Amino acid sequence: MFRKTSPHWIEAHPHGIFVAPAGVWIDPSRPADLAFVTHGHADHARGGHGRVHATPETLAIMALRYGVTEGQGTAHRYGEGTEIGGVKFSFHSAGHVLGSAQIRMEYGGERVVVTGDYKRRADPTCAPFEVVPCDVFITEATFGLPVFRHPPAAQEIAAVIEALEAEPERCVLIGAYALGKAQRVIAELRAAGHHQPIYLHGALQKMCALYQDFGIELGELLPVAGVPAAAMRGHVVLAPPSALAGSWSRRLPDPIPAMASGWMRVRQRARQRGVELPLILSDHADWDELTQTIRDVAPREVWITHGREDALLRWCELNQITARALDMVGYEDEDEDDDLGQGEAAA
Repeated sequence: MFRKTSPHWIEAHPHGIFVAPAGVWIDPSRPADLAFVTHGHADHARGGHGRVHATPETLAIMALRYGVTEGQGTAHRYGEGTEIGGVKFSFHSAGHVLGSAQIRMEYGGERVVVTGDYKRRADPTCAPFEVVPCDVFITEATFGLPVFRHPPAAQEIAAVIEALEAEPERCVLIGAYALGKAQRVIAELRAAGHHQPIYLHGALQKMCALYQDFGIELGELLPVAGVPAAAMRGHVVLAPPSALAGSWSRRLPDPIPAMASGWMRVRQRARQRGVELPLILSDHADWDELTQTIRDVAPREVWITHGREDALLRWCELNQITARALDMVGYEDEDEDDDLGQGEAAA
């Protein structure tokens, strides 16, 4: 059962947003004949669609992770788009991960923007967020509580370098998700002057290689497999979060367990994962970014697809902006699973 919303040509279903005049689904969690996809994370992208419209980078990620073939995809660079059923679509940078896009639609004189996931912070691995004015702004709210205010990335990365210098006989093992977070951690380390080789769990290698194919500089990356533990002393090792406490980590030289996630703001989550060095590094907008973005976009209405809806709904009410929660299903909170994607190595 879908709920008709204003504007009337957008249908909000639990499993995706349907653009009725065009027959288009945006980020559907079920296979669709025609899907527009904002980015490559598994709660927004999947296999099984008939046709997929996305950025070139997202299509490449979907080919790697979900088996989407070249013949299924139509690529749109930022600022480009198409018209289907009288609806004008265009793709605009979301600043979330490589290739992530907001999707802008115009029909009957109304403009709607679906953000997918986004952030406003600078990120050396993806294009910056673009403010796209609209009438209806469909936003995420993963960190939609005032308590979530992310610190500067440089501050968190400095803690990694300080840990290496303080205990050179150990390594720092950072749990980071395969798409976006791992590459950002690496790039931020390079920007901070850390140019030593960085060792990778096998699950991260293919995605890092894809980023490098798109011109993202990550420096020297080496696989952990086959490397003596002593060789990794004083180095950074990246792995999926599930590897932090598993048997895989026991091959490393007395690792300092770290994790890069916006949820590291919540100390209980760090303790539950046995994290010694929590790194508050998120690829989602924090509270200040969410509210500032709404101000910048200046919409007539705000629709919230997932996350902490209540606080953002109340903020909109206090600022005399009509808002509603869409109660979407199939969207995970950041870093709630390993998000390895189909077909990626788990070793």
